[in-house]
Amino acid sequence: MTPHELFKRLKSHYGSQNWWPAETTYEVIVGAVLTQNTNWNNVEKAIENLKKENMLFPEKILEKSPEYLKKLIKPSGFYNAKASTLRRLTAFVYNNNIKNTPTKKIREKLIKIKGVGPETADSILLYAYKRPVFVIDAYTKRLVRRLGITDKEKYGELQHHFQSSLPEDTQLYAEFHALIVEHSKKICRKSPQCDRCFIKNDCPESFSQEN
Repeated sequence: MTPHELFKRLKSHYGSQNWWPAETTYEVIVGAVLTQNTNWNNVEKAIENLKKENMLFPEKILEKSPEYLKKLIKPSGFYNAKASTLRRLTAFVYNNNIKNTPTKKIREKLIKIKGVGPETADSILLYAYKRPVFVIDAYTKRLVRRLGITDKEKYGELQHHFQSSLPEDTQLYAEFHALIVEHSKKICRKSPQCDRCFIKNDCPESFSQEN
């Protein structure tokens, strides 16, 4: 199965996901940090705390104390590390003209920020700044391996495989990534629900489990 075939199957079954749920570019950036090593329900609680205190602005994050920020984002877990990362990332966003900077250059700078790895950087580029960068996460790696789409395992190699197999389209990348997440949460879990899967006939791992 090719990436494009997988996209069509997922889109036909689940429909449009319209991800990322945020009201502003900066809210996407904050969410990309808070979602590290946790589920989205916990992120929503932290985001709601920030909204109640009118904190979803770069200036607010930078002017308030780290301890105050930690308290608000505590529901997302790892709040000490995330507060530090969020402040460093916010300072970078606040002091750089990202919208007019080439994607490759911005990505290189984002990844150099402590606490911002490739997945977080690419999520920010794709969902906040609408750049055509395909996000690779744990869900994508698991689904790709089980379906036998490619034997590539490293982040950059997987990203190249998807981007070279698909049109350079920001909306398509965002929709595809969201569909992978949806399928991985509902069906292709750590303990896969193969009996409920609508693409199991094209999944080598499903065959191996049945046999």
